[in-house]
Amino acid sequence: MLIFAVARDVRGLPSIKDARLAGRHTVSGTFELGLIGFGEVGTTFARQFLERGDVSIAVYDLLFDDPEKSADKKAQANAIGVRAAKSAADAARDARVVISAVTASSALDVASQATGYLHQGQFFFDINSASPGTKTAAAEKVKSSHAKYVEGAVMQPVSKPGIQVPILGGGPHAEELAAIMNSYGMNVTPVTTEAGRASAMKLCRSIVVKGLEAIMVDCAAAAKHWNVEDEVFGSLQETWPSIDFRDLAEYMGERVRTHGIRRAAEMREAAAMVEDMGMHPGLSLAIADAQERGAKKK
Repeated sequence: MLIFAVARDVRGLPSIKDARLAGRHTVSGTFELGLIGFGEVGTTFARQFLERGDVSIAVYDLLFDDPEKSADKKAQANAIGVRAAKSAADAARDARVVISAVTASSALDVASQATGYLHQGQFFFDINSASPGTKTAAAEKVKSSHAKYVEGAVMQPVSKPGIQVPILGGGPHAEELAAIMNSYGMNVTPVTTEAGRASAMKLCRSIVVKGLEAIMVDCAAAAKHWNVEDEVFGSLQETWPSIDFRDLAEYMGERVRTHGIRRAAEMREAAAMVEDMGMHPGLSLAIADAQERGAKKK
């Protein structure tokens, strides 16, 4: 069963040889993965792992218990060849690796509940876009079960790269997990032995990337309203000649329309990170609101 993680500051981590031994196959010749969460990330990962032919997956999602949505969600799982588990514990039961791919707001609850069913030697790979504080707290929860917690910071949307999406891994077991999961097609880079730092790397970057998108969306909208696009983009290009600001505005606008809801949730985690430091989270929250406003309504 699976979990996601990413990172690199690997002093004191187990050797690659030990990690490969830890990632042994079952007697049947398949590698057992557990997946908690069956949204876009979980579905994409499950499909691509199963295409290999040497991975078996059990999945659990809260919607499996929803009277109105359960049948369709379980049918979706069965259609791609994963076992729809009765509970998170059931999904994790036989797994070598359990991947937590839920919402940021649920990440700590899932980790807390996992302490009741994880066992020694299992990996819990937390790839949720949560704040460093949440990841640190989750690591402490999982540690009490004697399972191995690894945080993962997913650095790009998963739709195109799938399981090859770059993930930064963090925690004392990050290198060991990376060796196992990369041998099954993932792209996990261990960057730190300390939980929380990989997520900090991602969210600090997100303040800039998502903030620039919000700025460009508002700039382009105002310039269009006042019919001054040529003047505004021309002036910007004089200042930064290497950037085509008209193209950049179109590209960033499409990114916000497509991913704005998810990015807004991520920026609220960035706001939590900033607030935990004792700083005012207003800027990150404003970026979150702008991303949400610009998202394509479904």
